Amino acid sequence: MVRFATFNTSLNRDTNTKLINDLKASDNIQARKIAEIIQRVRPDVLLLNEFDYEERHEAIALFQTNYLSLSQNRRKPIEYEFHFLAAVNTGVDSKLDLNQNGETGEPSDAFGFGEFPGQFGMVVLSRFPIEPDGVRTFRMFRWKDMPSAKLPNKPNSDQPYHSKKILRIFRLSSKSLWDIPVTIENQTVHFLVSHPTPSVFDGPEDRNGCRNHDEIRMLADYVDPDLSAYVYDDRKKRGGLKKDAHFVIAGDMNADPFDGDSKDNAILQLLNHSRINSSFTPTSRGAFEQAKRDGKINTDHRGNHAADTSDFNDFSVGNLRLDYVLPSNTLTVAAGGVFWPAAGDEGHELISASDHRLVWIDLNFSNSR
Repeated sequence: MVRFATFNTSLNRDTNTKLINDLKASDNIQARKIAEIIQRVRPDVLLLNEFDYEERHEAIALFQTNYLSLSQNRRKPIEYEFHFLAAVNTGVDSKLDLNQNGETGEPSDAFGFGEFPGQFGMVVLSRFPIEPDGVRTFRMFRWKDMPSAKLPNKPNSDQPYHSKKILRIFRLSSKSLWDIPVTIENQTVHFLVSHPTPSVFDGPEDRNGCRNHDEIRMLADYVDPDLSAYVYDDRKKRGGLKKDAHFVIAGDMNADPFDGDSKDNAILQLLNHSRINSSFTPTSRGAFEQAKRDGKINTDHRGNHAADTSDFNDFSVGNLRLDYVLPSNTLTVAAGGVFWPAAGDEGHELISASDHRLVWIDLNFSNSR
């Protein structure tokens, strides 16, 4: 069995040096809780969302050395020999007024919301070799280059919300999309990771909802050879995966299949995809219990509370299923879950480290097609 996982760690900070400083010693309480969760679940291939990027890779090296490689609460340390991280769009100033408030240079005017370049970044950790020559990144892909893109219109109008000048440079990914080939049992598995923008924090034009939908759509199109011809990576290579490729999609997709504010059933583009095996839904007892305890807007939710992976304001958002690990239909899911211990269960105190939960699945490669 090989365990794949995604975890929005909330290890983001308000300056570009703070995470490094927090990880230089081994006593940061939040980082210790995040590391203990990882040591308990022990994924083989893991995506961390909201882990601030810096080009020297110092933060992830410190997290490995001072946290993952040290026993947390008597848990066995875990070593990841391989990792991948790259620049993301958050905090990269567009030089234009993207949110049309008459100002430029604000976090909302960056290609992805952020106070500095790399805030809310992501990193992949792996016990299996990453094939560096096969890695593809899609940070620079322009939204307007997606056929029939859901580009937002001005409220009550068919006029584009964004000007032609903005659309000439506007990037689709709020962070990035990565295709990370991993070698497992002499097979290549494409670990496809992303972190689409939340579909809120906008106005009646729903620009973030539209973008979230199309960031998810790009993943759906990328794994379908009949739809991926338009896609180009940061080296201008076009196309997506071959029809028989093994892949695992992972990330905080900021979209729930039943509840929340996502646009046009955005996540169903993946959950109903013919090439994706979404038959197994990771759940936890803690998520079900938490939704019942929190009440308020959670009582109006239509989705299975046990499948929730995040815990937000119970007056306006509530608990939602936002984080996913979805394999190709060439792979067999043996088990999976969400790390969300119920109150009173061992490890419950750890979940305060983030407003998201680690989600994992086990894949049986002996049954792969």
